[in-house]
Amino acid sequence: MTTHLALLRGINVSGHNMIKMDALKTTLEAIGFKNVQTYIQSGNVFVDTEEENPASVGFKIKQEIFKAFGHEVPIVVIGKSDLEKSLKNNPFLKENDVDSKKLYVAFVSIALRSDSINDLKMSQVKPDEASIDENRIFIKYAVGAGKTKFDQKYIEKKLNVTATIRNWNTVTQLFKMYEER
Repeated sequence: MTTHLALLRGINVSGHNMIKMDALKTTLEAIGFKNVQTYIQSGNVFVDTEEENPASVGFKIKQEIFKAFGHEVPIVVIGKSDLEKSLKNNPFLKENDVDSKKLYVAFVSIALRSDSINDLKMSQVKPDEASIDENRIFIKYAVGAGKTKFDQKYIEKKLNVTATIRNWNTVTQLFKMYEER
C-alpha cells in the first residue's frame, strides 16, 4: 500500500464548493481507498491504495468528487518526501526573525525548472517573495495571504500548472500526520 496526500483546491472557501469531510471520507472509502483521513476543512486527504502513481490517484479522486458532489476540484497529490523537502528546503526559514505566519508553500502539479522563477514575474507581486524547489514554490508574503495577488490563480496562469497553497502551520501538521501513519 502506498500513502498519498491529496490536496484539494478551492473547497469550503467562502461558501463555495462545500464538501463535508465526513462525506468525502465515506465517498473515497466506497471506491476502495483505505485508511482515509482528512485534516481541517480545506481539503487535505490522506489515502492508502495499491496505486503508486500520484496523478492516477488524483484523477480518481477528482472524478469521484465530481460524481458525488458536483464540484470540479483541482487536486495535487504529493508524498511524504514532498512534505519532508518542504520542511528542509524552505529558504525563508534561514532568515532571522522570520514570521512563520507569512510562510506558505504552493504545491504544483509538475516539477518546475529552477528558471521558472523568471516566469512568475515576481516584480509584479513585490514585496512578496518566492523560491522554487521542484514541485514546490516557497512563498513569503509581506503582509499576508489575504492581501496579495500572488495566489494560486496567479501561479497557475504564469506557469500553466495546477497549484494549491498551504500555510506553514498546515504543512508542518500534515508532515506530522504522515509520520504517524
